[in-house]
Amino acid sequence: MKFPPPLSPLTCFTHLSRLTRLPALPRLPGPRLSSALLGATALELFVLTGRLIVYPFGLTPERDGTAPAEAGPPAATDPPTTTTTTALPVMAATTPPVVLLHGFIDNRSAFVVLRRTLTRHGRRLASLNYSPLTRDVRTAAELLGRHVEEICARTGHGRVDIVGHSLGGLIARYYVQRLGGDRRVRTLVTLGTPHGGTAVAPGAGVHPIVRQMRGGSSVIEELRGPAPGCRTRFVSFWSELDQVMVPVETACVDHPDLDAVNVRVTGIGHLALPVHPTVAAAVREALEAPEAGEDDATAAGATSAA
Repeated sequence: MKFPPPLSPLTCFTHLSRLTRLPALPRLPGPRLSSALLGATALELFVLTGRLIVYPFGLTPERDGTAPAEAGPPAATDPPTTTTTTALPVMAATTPPVVLLHGFIDNRSAFVVLRRTLTRHGRRLASLNYSPLTRDVRTAAELLGRHVEEICARTGHGRVDIVGHSLGGLIARYYVQRLGGDRRVRTLVTLGTPHGGTAVAPGAGVHPIVRQMRGGSSVIEELRGPAPGCRTRFVSFWSELDQVMVPVETACVDHPDLDAVNVRVTGIGHLALPVHPTVAAAVREALEAPEAGEDDATAAGATSAA
């Protein structure tokens, strides 16, 4: 388990492939933390306003962004839940597609900034909108599995990368760890995901899938179970000002069988994680980092994780 230094929106950070174990930084004093929290809360409200504006645009399917570069327009029977891309042909042909998975009561519009960052660097994208009426993480994970299989069949790639925000990251982890998805997922990046269960879950007494995000739920306990030989690499971004993750460290991957790096983010909250430019750049670096034992030429086509 590696714990890199905190990622600040105001500064650059060390490339993920070179991160080393460092001691945890001391917590900020009370007044300074309160000031930081006020700033993060203001940013959260700003992001929420923007999300409400773009939300309707994420309800409709986008054209296929994962078809091979030489292919023509997607057939009418192709799954409609993928995103537009402007991927460069060479990069698109050599790197796995990236699947974006949104959080609770959200849709693919949550990744507008991240999508732009990844496509500018030649990554082909696919997004999956699962229904807010979905009642079970397991059911959503099975849907994700079918979606990944379709992408692999369509692109010819044996593996994909996944970026999941909040509940989306938990769904993706369940697919990887409990449904054999590690044979398909090279790298799973999670943003503010309650890996250990959160004590604060709005509507927890109403919606079943939100109850599953609480500590001690059957889903969280399943994910605590053994996962020997898991081939997926995990990179988890967690924020010390995330008011949805309680305690904030619950967004870290803490499992003896998993190859995981936890990246601490400072200065922003839960909603800002998938839209902050610095985090988007860090996610891109995480996806581009070669797996252990591979050189740059073979990392993109890897069939197993270290």
